[in-house]
Amino acid sequence: MTLVAITGATGFVGQALIERALGDGIEVRALTRADQPARKGVTWVKGDLANIRALARLMKGAEAVIHVAGVINAPDPAGFEAGNVTGTLTVIEAARKAGVPRFVFVSSLSAREPDLSAYGASKAKAEKLVKSSGLDWTIVRPPAIYGPRDKEILELFRIARWGVLPMPPKAGRASLLHVDDLARLLLALVPPSRNTGHKVFEPDDGRPGGWSHYELARAIGWAVGRRPLVLHLSQRLLDGVAWADARLRGDRAKLTPDRVGYMCHPDWVVRERARPPQRLWQARIETRQGLETTARWYCDEGWL
Repeated sequence: MTLVAITGATGFVGQALIERALGDGIEVRALTRADQPARKGVTWVKGDLANIRALARLMKGAEAVIHVAGVINAPDPAGFEAGNVTGTLTVIEAARKAGVPRFVFVSSLSAREPDLSAYGASKAKAEKLVKSSGLDWTIVRPPAIYGPRDKEILELFRIARWGVLPMPPKAGRASLLHVDDLARLLLALVPPSRNTGHKVFEPDDGRPGGWSHYELARAIGWAVGRRPLVLHLSQRLLDGVAWADARLRGDRAKLTPDRVGYMCHPDWVVRERARPPQRLWQARIETRQGLETTARWYCDEGWL
């Protein structure tokens, strides 16, 4: 049976990855900060990315490591540096020391434009570390990810129910990907292959040209049974909203100045030449259907 080590296993993507791995008959060893309930097929390793001993236990005997853990929101660049750069370096060093033959790294499409945000810059630095690691690596740059358990896009669903939805400038377009499709891709990349080794992939839902901000807003509205008025906000106005959010929620703020920087970039559409090989993986979940099932999950869990 294949044994895969996973960081970030208790997060949004990590939980979907574990579900998919167990469904595929893959044994999981997963890093966790807090105690977790026992689960067949999963060995929990208590620790974090700074715990060298925990990482050694995580990696021992693993055929691959899927490095999902990272910081997506931080009050300053140092937070992204510690979580995404230093954290990735310690995982690489542990994998090399344990002799793990395969390394799959979950980066971000924002790494394409590192000058736009501290988050994107930290992911770009982490990618450089992976590329120079000497490991058999593959980097995956997901676009905007959505699905059950996601707390980042949740607020858009909540606001849409009021019949109005503020969005970034009208000119922007972005690709989307359901978390379960991402999980399938990450596991498909575990077996070593000359077609996937030392490659950077940008997966999406298969929609050519991605989604305009207007189209995405209407799709989210449809998922919650509304036809919201879409308000396109300028970067200057979004900066003001981010300032207000920080004043109201402090470190819990969802809209930060750093996020405004890449939200207002006009092109977050995956590049055709960077898509994963179709014979290896294709998205299965149509986005409108995926948004509807996500909204239903939110309702069932009392989040919406």
